[in-house]
Amino acid sequence: MRIALIGYGSVGQAFARLLERQRRRFPFRITAIQTRQRTAYDPHGLPLEPAWGPPVPVGEFLDRAAPEVVIEITSLNPVDGEPAISHIRAAFARSLPVITANKGPIAHAYTALRAEAAARHILFRFESTVMDGSPVFNLVRNNLPGVTIEGISGVLNSTTKVVLAEMAQGRSLAEGIARAQRIGIAEADPSYDIDGWDSAAKTAALANVLMDANVTPQSVQRTGIGALTPEAVRRAAAEGTVLALVSRVRREADGALTLTTQPERLARHDLLANVDGTSNVLLLHTDLMGTQGIVSVSPGVEQTAYGLFADLVDIAQQL
Repeated sequence: MRIALIGYGSVGQAFARLLERQRRRFPFRITAIQTRQRTAYDPHGLPLEPAWGPPVPVGEFLDRAAPEVVIEITSLNPVDGEPAISHIRAAFARSLPVITANKGPIAHAYTALRAEAAARHILFRFESTVMDGSPVFNLVRNNLPGVTIEGISGVLNSTTKVVLAEMAQGRSLAEGIARAQRIGIAEADPSYDIDGWDSAAKTAALANVLMDANVTPQSVQRTGIGALTPEAVRRAAAEGTVLALVSRVRREADGALTLTTQPERLARHDLLANVDGTSNVLLLHTDLMGTQGIVSVSPGVEQTAYGLFADLVDIAQQL
């Protein structure tokens, strides 16, 4: 199967390495890559470090690449989800199935994109947009038939967990951000993490897909951790609680949804407080199966890359 990548940062490179390791079992090959500054093509498969040429408009790139599937993995834009939404629509216009790890399109335009894919009878997958490739959307779609998701709770942003842990040791917010950047988990613009935009985008994406919300990150009542001080974090710990940036979606009695992302003091026995380091936890509150939990333990780009791979195998099996 010929694959075109739009974006080739750390996730794209980890995905390329994963395909190299799995080639005997899964004969996928990356035949084209486009970034903001360069492109590369080879119908026989590109090496991990290809020979680059100048960039071209995405439509021209797709026409020349002639892929069988497109993987969109550009950086998050939490304001409007562009240009990733336009990249996906360019692929749809050519009747190409799409996989994305970019939460922006799912947070801003999922309902419309789902309808466009269905109208063209093409597949659209996005497992890596939340929880670093751990099965969330695939779990619900494939293993929870008839279940209604009534609410969502989660600690979904690794950077803020690392920053708050550093602050609990008396270090500053800036020192915590620097550590998150050193270990490679911060967004390209770390303010997206600190100000809660990454978590708000994930909250909107989860609500859109699992609760048919049709919202955007701007619909989320959002407070980041930027105003917290090391003293406040240490005081919370001394009082037997844990400070975390928590995302919640709640269905009200009238059917409306309330979406929040904000720092919360959690009891130490709370499930949301009991994942260390970069690990994340998501709780799905359902009508038929009670509360189901998904934990991503110390995730990195390899797990995000695997989410792309799992979606690719899913698409390949259905084509």
